[in-house]
Amino acid sequence: MFIPWQRYADDHSRTVDTMTAALLFAAFLFGSEITMPRADQPDATVPTIVLAAVSCGTLLLWQRTRPRTSVVVTACCVAGAGALGHLITPLLLSPTMLALYRVAATTRRRTTRRCYLAAVAVIVPGALVLDPVDHPWVMKTISPVIWLLFPVVTGSLVRLQRRYVEAVQARAEYAERGREEEARHRVVEERVRIARELHDVVAHHLALANAQAGTAAHLARTHPDQVQRILDDLAGTTSSALRELKATVGLLRQADEGDAPLAPSPGLGQLAELTQTCASAGLDVRIDLEGTARPLTPGVDLTAYRIVQEALTNVTKHAAARTAQVRLRFGRDRLTITVTDDGTAVPSGATEGRGFGLIGMRERAHSVGGALQAGHRPGGGFQVTTRLPLYPDTPAPRERTP
Repeated sequence: MFIPWQRYADDHSRTVDTMTAALLFAAFLFGSEITMPRADQPDATVPTIVLAAVSCGTLLLWQRTRPRTSVVVTACCVAGAGALGHLITPLLLSPTMLALYRVAATTRRRTTRRCYLAAVAVIVPGALVLDPVDHPWVMKTISPVIWLLFPVVTGSLVRLQRRYVEAVQARAEYAERGREEEARHRVVEERVRIARELHDVVAHHLALANAQAGTAAHLARTHPDQVQRILDDLAGTTSSALRELKATVGLLRQADEGDAPLAPSPGLGQLAELTQTCASAGLDVRIDLEGTARPLTPGVDLTAYRIVQEALTNVTKHAAARTAQVRLRFGRDRLTITVTDDGTAVPSGATEGRGFGLIGMRERAHSVGGALQAGHRPGGGFQVTTRLPLYPDTPAPRERTP
């Protein structure tokens, strides 16, 4: 946080330095006139003006670019003034104090300490040895040591404050980058979720449409009177596929999901509609319920529905099966779903648990803390078993279809 005069000093540094040098020049000359009571005033006006000009000119030229050199030159000028017989007062030390402040505010602590000791080593011994007036030793030793310590402490505090502000700004920038990374990560997760939905919708409806079309082609040769019913079911399947695809892809076009009207996601309540579409494709699906049905969280409900949908889709596409069974068993804290069929063929991609369909089902089960197993039954057919928690520890991502 900057106050107005600090902002002005940063924007007009050359003007500020010139004014400061002029003030310090006047202070140096005024300080040279101060003497102890009953002490003789040294007659050295011209050398004093020269020392003041050299000291303040050095500050004007080098205080920002070469602060250490400024400390040495100004300290030598103070020692020269002491050798002329002037009392070493804070006014004489003011150019050296400013140079030390610049060093403390812009360099490391070790450099500041060395410059301070160098200034003291130049001024104090010179005042003790070369003073022709024999001023009190306290004014020649303790006084310069204390007065030169003030700018060192002040400059060090300013340097620490600047570092603290820089650290705060760095943490703020890091936090901002972290939020941006988190936002990008959420976008990627949302795209993966939509891709999974597209896979389930396309695979299910295209598999049913293919089976219905094959059935219609077969019945056209043997039972032409039944073809119209199959074609009506095929039209319904394709219409449903288009609606779900439009709804899912629509998620990608929404600029603000919160303002768009959304409908509930599919769940186990839509299993009856799912079995009807499978029946039109020649697969008779039976649903058995064990235990007392309980309401599911939206994430678990959607996961259960999609797993049943994908399992029946695999049966329709890959297994030579006429019947399938979906068994829902509600336990105390877990829902077990078992999908079996009476087919004899090996489902494509199902061997040893491979295939995108099985991978997608496993990912869905794991996303809500469940598990899935799939494999061939000893008596023939295929079985998919998944166990889902009724109350997952971590809420699943919200999945809704507009």
